[in-house]
Amino acid sequence: MQQPSPSEETAALLARLSSRPGVRSTLILSRDTGAIVRSTGLITAEDISEEGEAAPNGIGGTDTEGTNKGTRNADAVARLVWNFVKNARETTEELNGESDEVKLLRLRTRKNELVIVPDAKFLLVVVHDTPPA
Repeated sequence: MQQPSPSEETAALLARLSSRPGVRSTLILSRDTGAIVRSTGLITAEDISEEGEAAPNGIGGTDTEGTNKGTRNADAVARLVWNFVKNARETTEELNGESDEVKLLRLRTRKNELVIVPDAKFLLVVVHDTPPA
């Protein structure tokens, strides 16, 4: 099944977010299913099958010597982000006692920061280096 293409407005928002310094990767996910619509800077299943390498074992490392240890698996990141957004939506509904729209999520770790913008049809995700404090 072919995923819908992001609107010009969605693409412009992602371009603005990804123009920030330190951006490592971007993802556009289907809001309904979490399927990857577009990805940059991450290894996808298609990349792995083209190169004939084993799939990375999640977010941090890989199963093979030949793949960059810091490169992330797009499918794993997409799954984690989709679950994170789903849980945030459920938490918001329980806190407010009604359905409410999550507008922006930021997840900051020592190494990376994820900025997640839920759109009408998509989840826009930008992964960048955590800025110094």
